[in-house]
Amino acid sequence: MVYLYAACVIVSNYHSKIYMLLTYIHESYIYSVYIDNVVKCMDENGAPVLTVKSSEFINMVKEKFVNASSPILYPFRWATANSIFPLHFGIKCCALEMAAAFASRFDAERFGVVARSSPRQSDLLIINGPVTLKVKDVIIKLHEQMPSPKYVMAMGECAISGGPYFQSYNVINGADKVIPVDIYVPGCPPRPEAMIEGILKLEEKIKKGGNLQ
Repeated sequence: MVYLYAACVIVSNYHSKIYMLLTYIHESYIYSVYIDNVVKCMDENGAPVLTVKSSEFINMVKEKFVNASSPILYPFRWATANSIFPLHFGIKCCALEMAAAFASRFDAERFGVVARSSPRQSDLLIINGPVTLKVKDVIIKLHEQMPSPKYVMAMGECAISGGPYFQSYNVINGADKVIPVDIYVPGCPPRPEAMIEGILKLEEKIKKGGNLQ
């Protein structure tokens, strides 16, 4: 069971790279018999097809694996939801509450939440402070460096709407004006329990297939 869990975690973190690899297939025809156990290639009448064009094959793979209702995705959703890796990133006072959530009293790691120090190893970006014009480019760069599937949490009033700096000359009124946000955790600042509750809500969303594309 442990090996299955580890394999699902690895594949879920790198399935976007599989799409990129398929995109760069240069052969005009490929044989689907080698991947018949994964993808069932059929024509319009339901008869099995041995060869398909590369573009048609890529569309079949995306239809099978990216479709949120596909049962094939369940182990990937299960592994991703139970192994969320947030990025070590703090902007302002909400970062202290985030740090407390990972400390011994609240212990967010018991939910499979392990903070990583590199965006290339993370799948959750927690915006825990006001998004200023100066930090906007940093947030965009970190978000683009994270592998898919990736998620964003707006933690605290500053990240949600600007907070006490609303309509300030250098503060953007909400992180969702810069990057897409999946979960909002209100509070000024929200307690560590609120952040953990937001992560649990994000896990439910992942298991249901939300934002998996």
